[in-house]
Amino acid sequence: MTAAIDIVSLCKDYPRTLSSPKCHAVRDISLSISPGEVFGFIGPNGAGKSTTIKILIGAMTATTGRAELFGVDVREPEARRGLGYVPENSGLPEYLTPREVLYTGLRLHKCAVPSVDKHVMYWLDRFGLAHVARKPIRGFSKGMAQRTALAHAFSVKPRLLILDEPLSGLDPVGRKDVVDILSEYRQQGGTVFFTSHVLHDVERVADRFGFIHEGVLQTVQSPAELFDGEQMVTVRTIGIEAPAGFVRETSGRWVGEVSRENLWPTIDALREAGHQISEIKPTLNLESAFFRFLGKSH
Repeated sequence: MTAAIDIVSLCKDYPRTLSSPKCHAVRDISLSISPGEVFGFIGPNGAGKSTTIKILIGAMTATTGRAELFGVDVREPEARRGLGYVPENSGLPEYLTPREVLYTGLRLHKCAVPSVDKHVMYWLDRFGLAHVARKPIRGFSKGMAQRTALAHAFSVKPRLLILDEPLSGLDPVGRKDVVDILSEYRQQGGTVFFTSHVLHDVERVADRFGFIHEGVLQTVQSPAELFDGEQMVTVRTIGIEAPAGFVRETSGRWVGEVSRENLWPTIDALREAGHQISEIKPTLNLESAFFRFLGKSH
């Protein structure tokens, strides 16, 4: 099966001054993403995430190495057929309306739909923009402009979505809506490559994630691989007295880390002390793993 995204030994260097060394934005990255996979690309600011994306969409040329979308070199226009792309800052022409943006996208991608107007309004409605479909983008908030860019990307019936911080500028309701739509797209067999600083959402949506730091791809794992073998769980409980080994979160609420082998005795002891257990979950999550990887890379 042809990979949706195939990256081999990709490097990107930026020149500095005559007296300064080159900036190695991306260093020898190799990565393969299968059709139908949702891949989260995470890392701190300046790690090389956006540079990698710009190479994938053909906006930038790699120094060495290669990248392909569905077997076509990213330098070829054909590679972008069926590609939905959303940058961190939408950059949409402010004089256009959301309706005009989606109409233009359909024409450029040569998308055949039974009714263009119904198709456009469907996607604007999915992203909560139907009521401003004919208003210029110049008066929009960042979140509304971002939703317009996302509606455009989904409306072109993409086989691949490349999203650079798609949740940027969205309020909690907007983030939930986008995550739900991404999950639906994934269930329909769509492929997603996205970056996000909202690690909880990466954990919820991604089949695998890759951590990049200082241009180097440090690891590629699935959530199951990340959490396999984790021996500690976090327990939150509600009660009057402080349980042994727990610390206060707020008045009457306590949190502690317990080894898996001691979990059931701890639960029994908490219940005997009159505590109500409110949460039990693995201590390790993607956010804590992020900082572990960040520490190991120094």
